[in-house]
Amino acid sequence: MSGSILKLNDAPLRDEDGNTVVCPNCKGDYLRKDGWQYWKNNKKRQRYYCNACGKKTIKPKIKEYSQFTVSDIPPEEMPIDDLIAYRNKRYQTKVYAKKSKKLIEVKVHTRGPIGIVHFGDPHVDDDGTNLAEIFSICDLVNKTEGLFAGNLGDVQNNWIGRLSHLYGQQSTTAKESWILTEHFLNSVPWIYLVAGNHDVWSGDGDPIEFIMRDHQGIYEAHGARMNLVFPNGKEVRINARHTFKGHSMWNTAHAVSRAIQTGWRDHILTSGHTHVSGYQVLKDPASGLISHGIQVASFKNIDKFADKMGLDDKNIFNAPVTIIDPQYDDDDNRLITTIFHPKEGAQYLKYKRDAWKKSQKKLAS
Repeated sequence: MSGSILKLNDAPLRDEDGNTVVCPNCKGDYLRKDGWQYWKNNKKRQRYYCNACGKKTIKPKIKEYSQFTVSDIPPEEMPIDDLIAYRNKRYQTKVYAKKSKKLIEVKVHTRGPIGIVHFGDPHVDDDGTNLAEIFSICDLVNKTEGLFAGNLGDVQNNWIGRLSHLYGQQSTTAKESWILTEHFLNSVPWIYLVAGNHDVWSGDGDPIEFIMRDHQGIYEAHGARMNLVFPNGKEVRINARHTFKGHSMWNTAHAVSRAIQTGWRDHILTSGHTHVSGYQVLKDPASGLISHGIQVASFKNIDKFADKMGLDDKNIFNAPVTIIDPQYDDDDNRLITTIFHPKEGAQYLKYKRDAWKKSQKKLAS
């Protein structure tokens, strides 16, 4: 009978200790593994099936003992049950984080009107950037009560990979770029900072994220949506992105206004990236909410790429200020005032805060 059976593999079958085993019934070496034999105490042993006589056994006969034994080497990967549990936990963590970032709550402790300077793409290391203007606005933010700052991305050129050769076309070295970037990021109290496409080129090892670790403000790649909660209970939503989807040759604010009209019911929507300026105010007829769509240009005023492509100059403002007066309702045009020049915005904010302080003194008396 055994002579009529074809062996599929000439290699001898070995048990877990490396011993050559045969069938204990017919002594044939036509055994194959046949699953496991389990007991109630969770123990198990290998089961074998003999192709010759058809018997099953968990105690095969040892034909030849192994000449050596290798000690067990622990696996590098975790057991499958632990792996599944870990992956489930990672998924739940990411789901919770994603839900939390849909609308990040920001509690504003400053009473009365406040202002936010929305910095367009700074590119602090580029030869065509007006660095003096950037730091003059930083000084303005620091000395103006109630004025905060937001950044819409592309803090520096951050040339990497195949673009690294472009460092040869600017006078600022890569090391000097990071020195400038760190100084700029530590210059003002950011209420938000969005990483643009140049910033995210750093990948997972993001130096900007490391620099921002001790800042109270929000740092997110691509965009951040936040809900400002004022001491009087008023809530104002800001949707800041490096760029919104959509382009139009007729309207520089097309992408941000498109976002408003296709569902983003926020008070302020602002973006950078394209180095052009645009502004549009829209009202939701259902709720009365007035939304301000602001496309912010860059501090990079001299751009060889723009010259090469024949792109016309549409830089009207690169640091507009939105003044928020929380005493007004969503459908009141006094809730948010947009001023395109930061110095003018700071002066208007001072006027608003002085008027608010006088009104508070009258109420107190």
